[in-house]
Amino acid sequence: MKSAPPALVAYLNALRPTSDAPLLTAECFTIWLASGAVLTYTDLDIPVALNGYTYLANSVLISGLKYRASCGVNVDSQQVTIFARTTDTIGGVPFLQSLQQGLLDGAEIQREKAFFTAWGTPPIGSVVLFKGRVAQIDSIGRTSAQVTVASDLVLLDIDMPRNVYQANCQHVLYDANCSVIAGTYSTAGSVGAGSTQTQIEWTGATSAYQQGTVIFTSGANTGATATIKTAGSGWLQLAYPLPNAPAVGDAFSASYGCDRTMATCQSRFNNLSQFRGFPFVPPPQIMTGPLSSVVSDSVKGGK
Repeated sequence: MKSAPPALVAYLNALRPTSDAPLLTAECFTIWLASGAVLTYTDLDIPVALNGYTYLANSVLISGLKYRASCGVNVDSQQVTIFARTTDTIGGVPFLQSLQQGLLDGAEIQREKAFFTAWGTPPIGSVVLFKGRVAQIDSIGRTSAQVTVASDLVLLDIDMPRNVYQANCQHVLYDANCSVIAGTYSTAGSVGAGSTQTQIEWTGATSAYQQGTVIFTSGANTGATATIKTAGSGWLQLAYPLPNAPAVGDAFSASYGCDRTMATCQSRFNNLSQFRGFPFVPPPQIMTGPLSSVVSDSVKGGK
């Protein structure tokens, strides 16, 4: 059963007997990004102050996330439609381009219904109708995108055990388990002549930046983050194009990448004590010689 603030319950009970007063409501959507940023939008024509946030009107519109009640642990998966203009941005990047660049990967979305006694006044209270996680981006168009959102029960679908034996390190570079400090291996740079939306010319570039990231701090791409696909002496090749063509002199910060091998962990970061890989465990395909044939023949013979 959904819970509601006592003031809202009392207000709804007072309306129920004979009152003809209209019930004033607004849909409020909250998006928690994996980076920690919080985005808030409402379908109302005026901003709504709720939960310590200001829900923006005349901005991104979200349609979907219906309320459902059922027993069991089946994952409720719904598709929502997000409408956005080029002026609607996340960190300076147009909203729909942000989706394409993966800024909503791992994000949580919540739909909440707010109740009012009169427009322009603070809401009496609200009720959460749905809360889930972005499962996948189905399609992105010029003005809208289709996104699949799954309930938090999707966390029960995680394969177990959590850790498996594999050659490469299981930690994510610069996370708490890796313990490497990103700032130690980040360098400030500026865009050189001849750069494009997919390649940055930079005199400080080396192969150590391959699989790393670049974050722009000035210019038309301010706030945009891109993954470095490959890197060499004097250039960075990006995995996806930047939203805008970079101009000569635009500032950015580039961070080292990691291929999660023991050799890179030792030579590039000197962090072998935190390495969470098992490169000396024999892979399964090693059992393809005569011994495997003997075992197979024994099984077939019933021995």
